[in-house]
Amino acid sequence: MPTDQSHRHFHFIGICGTAMGAVAAAMKDRGYTVTGSDQNVYPPMSDFLADKGISIIAGNSPDNIPEGVDLVVIGNAMSRGDVELEEVLDRKLGYTSLPELLKDEFLKGKRNIVATGTHGKTTTSSMVAHILKFNGHDPSHMIGGIPLDLGQGGKFTDSDFFVIEGDEYDTAFFDKRSKFIHYLPEVVIVNNIEFDHADIFKDIDDIKLSFKRMLNIVPRNGVVFINGDDLNAVEVAVGCPAPVVKVGLSSQCEHRLKDIVFRSGWSSFNLNDFKYEVPMDGEFNVRNAAMAVSASLFVGLEKSGIAEALANFSGVARRQEFRGEKSGVKIIDDFGHHPTAIGSTIDAIRQRYEGSRIWALFEPRSNTSRRNLMQDQLESALSKADGIFISEVPDPEKVPLGELLNVDSVIEGLRTKGKIAFQGSDSDAIVEKLIPLAKPKDVIIVLSNGGFGGIHTKLLEGLR
Repeated sequence: MPTDQSHRHFHFIGICGTAMGAVAAAMKDRGYTVTGSDQNVYPPMSDFLADKGISIIAGNSPDNIPEGVDLVVIGNAMSRGDVELEEVLDRKLGYTSLPELLKDEFLKGKRNIVATGTHGKTTTSSMVAHILKFNGHDPSHMIGGIPLDLGQGGKFTDSDFFVIEGDEYDTAFFDKRSKFIHYLPEVVIVNNIEFDHADIFKDIDDIKLSFKRMLNIVPRNGVVFINGDDLNAVEVAVGCPAPVVKVGLSSQCEHRLKDIVFRSGWSSFNLNDFKYEVPMDGEFNVRNAAMAVSASLFVGLEKSGIAEALANFSGVARRQEFRGEKSGVKIIDDFGHHPTAIGSTIDAIRQRYEGSRIWALFEPRSNTSRRNLMQDQLESALSKADGIFISEVPDPEKVPLGELLNVDSVIEGLRTKGKIAFQGSDSDAIVEKLIPLAKPKDVIIVLSNGGFGGIHTKLLEGLR
């Protein structure tokens, strides 16, 4: 609800980032004046913000910083030399990071449930927020995506509960701690820990240290749920001052998964001898659901209510999202960009569309996927598809010398494995090559953490 400061003007630099956009929209809903600028304006976030009535300036210019702005929220992608950031500093305007804004204005005094990990944190946090809402609560939430049941990635309410996706990426150019350090957690979920974000972490030990620091601030009356089958997650929880509960398949887990059954579009499982179902495919989504159930039980919800909510979960935009079908060919959109997530997504889609030929279209756009650090793992993950297209690496000049992903080598390796594999210079080239090869009953998965040149629409138009 609007406060006596509801007419304060906030400007977001980098507003089309998933977390930035979600919070900007939520603040607009509360009655604040919100504007933003971004060099990369594309759907679905650009459409989402436009529907909220938020003015977005595309491009990068000192003139984008409004006169009379009260506080500038600086995205973590901004660095010294950016002309908008330099304008903020030159004018001596007030500025903050997104995590600090959340902590100072919204998280104090709340029962904060923080979902973390290399994979699954968006889906898991969406599940928890949905379960709470379905059971009569109206939690605040801030999620780096758009949960289909909730309609927006960020919402602030009067509820005691705040569900938040805890990202291990750094906070801002002036604060190199992980974002989740700021979130005042009562409940922490650690889905898994792998090497990622090669631009800010030097190795897996560097990442684990950041997780250890986050677990060190969980209060003794809180709880940490960790993946008991993930050695890195188990290791970081050693010595945690708060209670730690392992969730997983192995006998060492206090919350143990059993009797997992997969069928097209659905998965069922037992957790501590109570049956749950979720309308999603793949073991990784069962693990996400088990974490969401565990967190929901801790805050006092009943098993039956949790189960009913989980069975009615609609998912998250850009997580195995069906985008359309033309000429018998289905188009699926997924945010996957890490080899583990890519492999798991392809497995889940093959499970859902048993007998179909699977095409994987991958844009190596993230800071890690543009590098050759996990090139072998990427090749292995993509080889789970029948046909593969990989675009050229965007902005290769930003990758350190000698570390650029060798797309030609990955393509050659996939062909050696007997796969149909091509490199495309851009989305238009990929669509032009793929359309004649696609057949009815094929499924095309688009894997990118960006817009991929609008390839989903181009595919549907070309297949027509």
